[in-house]
Amino acid sequence: MKRFQVFIAAFAVCAVQTFAAQPLATPLSPNHNFGNIAEKGGRVSCEFKVVNTGDKPLVFISATAACGCTKPKVPKQPVAPGDTAVVVVSYDPYGRPGEFNKTVTVKTNAKPSKLKLRITGTVIPGK
Repeated sequence: MKRFQVFIAAFAVCAVQTFAAQPLATPLSPNHNFGNIAEKGGRVSCEFKVVNTGDKPLVFISATAACGCTKPKVPKQPVAPGDTAVVVVSYDPYGRPGEFNKTVTVKTNAKPSKLKLRITGTVIPGK
């Protein structure tokens, strides 16, 4: 009976370690404020640094924005545990005067699988 209990305990420890091992996407800052930008100044971009604080490689699957004015770009290569990746988000202010608040949803293989990044700012018309 004791052998069976030892076997069950060892199996439980292995199962917990297997299920616990996973990537974890941790942004250094999930928000970026562009401040005031000129409407005719062209597209602006920022970088979001994301650290894999898990213990398995982090894979970026996709990134989407609610409108065509915001374009995200995610890394194509897996990110090793402890390493940092950069997600680039650009915004086109042309024809969009006033304040903006846009969210980018990044899908990864981590749990939770969705990461929200936000850009904000104010477009100054006619400059």
